[in-house]
Amino acid sequence: MVINEFNREHYETAIQSTMKRHHILSQFLLLLPFISSVSAIRKDGSLLEKRSCRTTVHGRYMLSDDDGYVCDALSLDPQSQCCPRKGEKFSCQGCNLNSQCCKSYEVCVSCCLNPSKTPKEQVFKMKIAKPVTAGTYSSVFDFCAGRCRHNSESVVHENAYLSDYHHCFSLQSNYSGGSKLETEARLFGINIITGRQGESCDSVCKSNGQSCVPNKLALLNECEMLQKYFTCKNGCAISLEPDQPAEIVADAPQEMNPSSCLYAHVSASLSCDGAHRYRRRICPCA
Repeated sequence: MVINEFNREHYETAIQSTMKRHHILSQFLLLLPFISSVSAIRKDGSLLEKRSCRTTVHGRYMLSDDDGYVCDALSLDPQSQCCPRKGEKFSCQGCNLNSQCCKSYEVCVSCCLNPSKTPKEQVFKMKIAKPVTAGTYSSVFDFCAGRCRHNSESVVHENAYLSDYHHCFSLQSNYSGGSKLETEARLFGINIITGRQGESCDSVCKSNGQSCVPNKLALLNECEMLQKYFTCKNGCAISLEPDQPAEIVADAPQEMNPSSCLYAHVSASLSCDGAHRYRRRICPCA
């Protein structure tokens, strides 16, 4: 009788222990989907979110992720799509920091992502295209990935690069109010040559074994730039003619205001083939 009572109590205890284990297992299975979505747990008990990156797709072998790291395609993490966190972040190797232009597209994106070089506050205000209705950039990575690609300012005659540094990320600006540093950066790789009296920029550049770069004329179309290359003794004035920017020669008729400089009010009117018998042009050649 005592043995049977002992067996009964032992059996009930075993049943309770089994039920408790099943309850714990069922609770774990309920939490498993949540646990698998978390990559790690901090020592303080807080959850660490799973990391993921966006990357450039321009190059065949090299990539840049949106954290500013550059790596080869084979070393990219297959799950996070991030480059290994080793090496230099925001690498500018092979870049000219004055012109903000780089030899490599991927390094250009990495360098551009540095907050000290591309303030996000300015990027978010910029429009993606010229029309007023165009949207703005949603991230600095989108700006850098797009800006570092080849654009009209990095080529000459539509099929040749101005220099080896043809991936540029400088913020676009309106050069009627742009800074001196910005203007100099945009003129990187351009030879600025003053012509003889009556010469067009096409002729000026050709005589130096180069060609006129029309999309750079607007950068020279300022009084400050003219004063750097001419005396502009009698000041600067606005002109509507296509042979600007230029200086009126000293022996021109008095009614033309000799020794003064002229720049165009509308940059679209500038032309490489414009010329005037009493003027000397300043020309962008490459």
